[in-house]
Amino acid sequence: MEINEIRNLFPHLKTEQIYFNHAALGPWSKPLLERLELYARQRSGEKIENFKFFLRWNASAKSKLARLLNTKSGRIAWTDNVSNSLNILAQGLSWKTGDQIIINDLEFPSNVYPFLNLKKHGVEITIVKNRNGTVDLEDIEKAITTRTKLISISSVQFLTGYRANIEEIGKLCRNKGITFCVDAIQGVGVINTDVEKYNVDFLTGGTQKWLMSMEGLAYFYITEELQEKIDQKFVGWTSVEDAWNLLDYNLILKKDADRFQNGTMNTLGVALFDAMLDIFTKYGIGNIEKRILENTNYFIEQLSESGFEPVLKNTPESNRAGIVTIPVDNPEIIFEELERHEIHCSLRQGLIRFSPHFYNTKDEIDRTIDILKKSAGKNI
Repeated sequence: MEINEIRNLFPHLKTEQIYFNHAALGPWSKPLLERLELYARQRSGEKIENFKFFLRWNASAKSKLARLLNTKSGRIAWTDNVSNSLNILAQGLSWKTGDQIIINDLEFPSNVYPFLNLKKHGVEITIVKNRNGTVDLEDIEKAITTRTKLISISSVQFLTGYRANIEEIGKLCRNKGITFCVDAIQGVGVINTDVEKYNVDFLTGGTQKWLMSMEGLAYFYITEELQEKIDQKFVGWTSVEDAWNLLDYNLILKKDADRFQNGTMNTLGVALFDAMLDIFTKYGIGNIEKRILENTNYFIEQLSESGFEPVLKNTPESNRAGIVTIPVDNPEIIFEELERHEIHCSLRQGLIRFSPHFYNTKDEIDRTIDILKKSAGKNI
């Protein structure tokens, strides 16, 4: 990949800022802005009722996303956020008193509350404790009982950046007949994600972070087998087979995942996401993953050499993916100092979190660490 060609796609890089905050919100690119301009022209007069264009963008976006996930377009549905995707799963399955769900204590709340909400139905929630920012496969396996019905885990943990052994967890779940759910909002667009190979039953993510698109648009993947087990609590006019026979009122749900899309969607979000996905298609997720991991490893190495203690310092490279987190004294002051120098990252749970993408460079990492050392009073 030609890095200058890639960096030319992102207008924010023409300023002095360094952006290491993709785990929170990704920047917009030229292809996305061009689609936004086209959409705005249409809706402001050129083609106000632009539904035919939306249908084309919708099909295109699902096709490109399906290739990223190694599945078929019909297995993907749009939602507005990850929480609501997971609620479709949590509220759609049939639960009995004593059924068990396994999660862990590093999860973002989106992957916790929809399942905690099932405790009122007698479902038991087992929370596996992390080991210094990692979630050990052995600890998950030890938590499994004959009553375990579902395991849900993030492919990459939002706080520590730990990349879970999704393939091994998937094998474990398949062998034991356990539904396997993955929150991939910090993984898709960062690492290769193969739902077929990894035996994933349900996967969900948003488009606004590493995929660098718009808030208010999320997606989920669901297998045909799991879809048949879902008691769909909410339906709408676009959930049915013959949606445009408007006065028929025939509640025959669509056969694919589109049945979960109950009405008007975030059409602008889908249009923009389709344009942004062209970048991932052009450069390839394998190349993008390689660049991100190079930046991640370099970040961790340079931080360690400068006297900092990255959470994943002693974690194998196979369990890293984009997010680099460090503890510091006076984190609020350090964070404000980085912001003052136009270095954008996150402050989460008292930790400084950096999340470089594939277009970021080692020079940007070096400058960040230089400012960080001065801010922290280190002269190593």
